Amino acid sequence: MSQDRSPFDIAIEQFDNAVRYLDIEPGIADVLRQPKREVTVALPVRMDDGSLRVFTGYRVQHSVAMGPSKGGIRYHPNVTLDEVKALAMWMTWKCAVADLPFGGAKGGIICDPKTMSRDELERLTRRFTAEIAPVIGPMVDVPAPDVNTDAQTMAWIMDTYSAHAGNEQLAVVTGKPLGVGGSRGREEATGRGVMITAMEALRARRMDLTGVTVAVQGFGNVGSVSARLLQEAGATVVAVSDSCGGIYCPSGLDISDVLRHKAESGSVVGYPGTDSITNGEVLEVPCQVLVPAALEKVITGRNVDRIQAEVIVEGANGPTTPDADRVLFDRGVTVVPDILANSGGVTVSYFEWVQNLQAFYWSEEEVNARLRDYVTRAYREVQAVAEAKGVDMRVAAYIKAISRVVQAVTLRGV
Repeated sequence: MSQDRSPFDIAIEQFDNAVRYLDIEPGIADVLRQPKREVTVALPVRMDDGSLRVFTGYRVQHSVAMGPSKGGIRYHPNVTLDEVKALAMWMTWKCAVADLPFGGAKGGIICDPKTMSRDELERLTRRFTAEIAPVIGPMVDVPAPDVNTDAQTMAWIMDTYSAHAGNEQLAVVTGKPLGVGGSRGREEATGRGVMITAMEALRARRMDLTGVTVAVQGFGNVGSVSARLLQEAGATVVAVSDSCGGIYCPSGLDISDVLRHKAESGSVVGYPGTDSITNGEVLEVPCQVLVPAALEKVITGRNVDRIQAEVIVEGANGPTTPDADRVLFDRGVTVVPDILANSGGVTVSYFEWVQNLQAFYWSEEEVNARLRDYVTRAYREVQAVAEAKGVDMRVAAYIKAISRVVQAVTLRGV
């Protein structure tokens, strides 16, 4: 079953599903099935208790056909090379569908940051940066935050890389703090992109956002920002969840107050006036828009028949398996795929990179206006392909993205 397969196998299947609609040389398809570069590094780190531990880190660059590779770095006990390869490939398509001058990359370190001190994380980050410094750079490969990394992590990477380069290199990473070259609007960018694509999907179905019911799985940065912005735009958010569980209120939640409750208690669970539900049940509540913004492979052949939403907007990477995709398409459900729905983050990362290179910074209003233009255009281009080819939005997004990368590869030559 696809829910038991590796992320890279799923990424390859998604690629192959789109390639059959394209007239491209088989050899070029073979090139794009494999990463350009895989780097594995051993990271000795002195821990606070004086002991020496060796961690394993990865950086995978899938493609540089359209520009420097781009992608986050995650710190997690379950990081694998296979997962990082899949995420790097997905980043290539995400950048291409948004028409950004980047290829795809991803990185990760096998560690449990929740058991490590700030000093240990800083030493780990600086050592990792030193080891991958030969293969990253503003015009080579530009990392960004991902799972369990943040703006502070990026500041450490930028500082370490700059020390190695012998001059300031603000553009080597994105997602930095504002004080060292970060962009306004970056923190909300992914969630804002989810909101914009949800509105576009509803517009295509001739539905208005006002009063539409929404459920959001995952209440981290992407999920909470998506929920808040959708509510501010007129939607009724009826269910949200985090790693501890979920809450459901058919009449709607006050997202700002739920955020306050989570900040005080550590979870959305226990919010007054709501029913407690599981993380899985959030996917199945009666709603018109569902935003899976937590983990991969949560909508599968095992639960797809219980999902009631008319529109699914993928805030997370890879939340829907290929077998569930087929069922949802046959039912007429619009699935806005991850490479389109959550492309707001990498789009504003591109804006940050441009601002760093120019040393000229934009207002938050400018950033948000440009983001809306990019995401809206990308959505409508993908929708046009879906209608012309009679395929779902995921296949259409891949067709659009792959065709752009193939064109770049062909023009550059192998």
